[in-house]
Amino acid sequence: QVQVNESGGGLVQVGGSLTLSCTASGRTDSSIAMGYFRQAPGKEREFVAAVSESGSITYYGDSVEGRFTMSKVNNENAVTLQMARLEPGDTAVYYCAVGTSAFRLKHNIDDKIYWGKGTLVTVSS
Repeated sequence: QVQVNESGGGLVQVGGSLTLSCTASGRTDSSIAMGYFRQAPGKEREFVAAVSESGSITYYGDSVEGRFTMSKVNNENAVTLQMARLEPGDTAVYYCAVGTSAFRLKHNIDDKIYWGKGTLVTVSS
């Protein structure tokens, strides 16, 4: 079993920045790519970003490309998601996900995903 823990959500004004953090623990030997998805009220879950185990490959959703940066913490099963120039449309519950590859997470074809409980990000105008 893999445990996924998130932190860093909160309230921020339009144009501001916020950083989310996520750590994975437990049996992570075969599930080590990490990413974030988000879900706004009344909307479907949306891919945000993912990073490979090595940290060398990252993918971003179209709506956050150029504003969000996902990084892998060296030698740890941990990532950060730096969010900049936040917009009201970024308001959502953000879920950290641990999967088998960043590509599979991006395309939602990973058949083994462990999820965090989610952290709320609210962008006020």
